Amino acid sequence: MSKTTRRDFLKQSAIAASAVSAVPYFMSSEQPVLAQQASDRLRMGCIGVGDMGRGDARDFNGKVDIVAVCDVDSLHMDMAQEDNNIGRRGATLDTYKDYRKILERNDIDVVSVVTTDHWHIKIAVEALQAGKHVFCQKPLTLTVEEGQIIRAACKKYNKVFQVGTQQRSQRNEFALATLMVRKGMLGKIEKMTCDVGGSPTCGPIPKAAAPATLDWNMWLGQAPLVDYIATPEVNDGNRKDAWPRNSRTHYEFRWWYEYSGGKFTDWGAHHVDCALWAVDMLGEGVGPIKFEPIVAEHPVPYKDGYPTEDNRYNTSHRFDIKCTFENGLVMHVADRSRDGNGILFEGTEGRMHVSRGRIVGKPFEDIKDNWREIFPDEEFNKLCNGKRWQGHKDNFVTCIREGGLPISDVFTHVQAMNSCHLSAIAARLGREIVWDPKTEKTGDAQSQAFIAREQRKGYEISRS
Repeated sequence: MSKTTRRDFLKQSAIAASAVSAVPYFMSSEQPVLAQQASDRLRMGCIGVGDMGRGDARDFNGKVDIVAVCDVDSLHMDMAQEDNNIGRRGATLDTYKDYRKILERNDIDVVSVVTTDHWHIKIAVEALQAGKHVFCQKPLTLTVEEGQIIRAACKKYNKVFQVGTQQRSQRNEFALATLMVRKGMLGKIEKMTCDVGGSPTCGPIPKAAAPATLDWNMWLGQAPLVDYIATPEVNDGNRKDAWPRNSRTHYEFRWWYEYSGGKFTDWGAHHVDCALWAVDMLGEGVGPIKFEPIVAEHPVPYKDGYPTEDNRYNTSHRFDIKCTFENGLVMHVADRSRDGNGILFEGTEGRMHVSRGRIVGKPFEDIKDNWREIFPDEEFNKLCNGKRWQGHKDNFVTCIREGGLPISDVFTHVQAMNSCHLSAIAARLGREIVWDPKTEKTGDAQSQAFIAREQRKGYEISRS
């Protein structure tokens, strides 16, 4: 197959099912996705190769050919280059600090975006504009407005976009629980509790020099320009890199509203998503209509929804947000619960708790020995938008080859993220928020102002 034919083939993934029948598909993660010449395989560029990014790259390796990596911290790129499970053995990965270099390459078909949350949508939109298929880690958006932007871009550019909410692909836990709820095995669902855990707190973090390997200005991106802050670095002897106990960057970005949404979005992207998936409340224009903070505590003082100190983590560490739907269904998004991390479904005919690794409750106990007969493969395939059930990343690659929506698509994920963002806004303001899921507007000017954020000049998100 010539290079031109290959590009035409990949660009017409919606009609590629006919080609798949002539080329065998291998479901094993240790086999290439298609048994064809290496020159015809999907080629990926990985944007963001910190711990999570390298993990995703290792998972994709063999399903695609990883040819380039990008990170604003060159130390991460070095670690990716040295990883024998990223890229083709013996081949040298191209490295870039500027993600646009990857998007410019016509030989790259797919990108993974595993950056900090506040960079996701800008890169993802530009990747779609460049004709790339996109895998982007959760939480996909920083604001409700970003959800509107990426939803429009996906409709316009018609590429395959998979969100990294892999809980949807956990067949024996969250997918099974979803089928049980939809089949009415708990009766009418009246209440759900999403235990997402609480954010950490810390003392004042001193100003420090940014690491020589890190492009601090680029890392900040659309966020306000601020000083780099970090506690003294530590190293446990098992890592190549040393890291500060507290900072704004890398893993700790999650605990700053400037770059993320704390546990509301970090784990809410999993549990809130799967809860709404189970009750089929992820359609456009659907969702809670009221967000009430029963508990909302932050590690720093707040005024009018903004932290009054800028040198400590600021996302809520203690919270319980009551989300009410028009039909009376209630969902709590909480930092803790009696049942622990996971989702508790309470219906008129029973209660059930699902988490990573287990389902407990009488409705499950009643069917645990024969649930495979009750729910044959066809039922799980329906949750997969008609695709055969596979691993999360295999599903993404299959959709590129055959067309169709992946199991964790942008449109339903944006709906889940709206509930997460509005829960965070209610916590920040410390009062009830009224929401219209059809118009995607709140009931007052102050809360509506949190739907979008000002983007720093030069880092604006494209809307074209």
